[in-house]
Amino acid sequence: MARSRLLTVWLPVVAWAAVIFTLSSIPSLSTGLGTWDTILRKGAHLTEYAVLGALLYRALGREPLALAVGIAYAATDELHQHFVHGRHASPVDVAIDAVGVAAGMLLWLRLRER
Repeated sequence: MARSRLLTVWLPVVAWAAVIFTLSSIPSLSTGLGTWDTILRKGAHLTEYAVLGALLYRALGREPLALAVGIAYAATDELHQHFVHGRHASPVDVAIDAVGVAAGMLLWLRLRER
């Protein structure tokens, strides 16, 4: 793989995965807004993983592989959160993340068609 492709295609994937990992390391993201807090956090999950899905699809070029890698990362992210004080792992979050990955892939596909 050419060095320039490695930097332009894979560096954003790794950097964004690191952003997600860093956010998952924060002990509590509660805003104290009750139901709105939940809505905002789930929306953040969806958005974070939509970006990851678009980047993975851009890098891998194959839908099933990009989706599988994105979901696998979501599962490992939830496992990581299990060990962070004040956080917990949730299969529901993995499902939300999977929807985000798929949405990001769809967005990338639509943008690429233009």
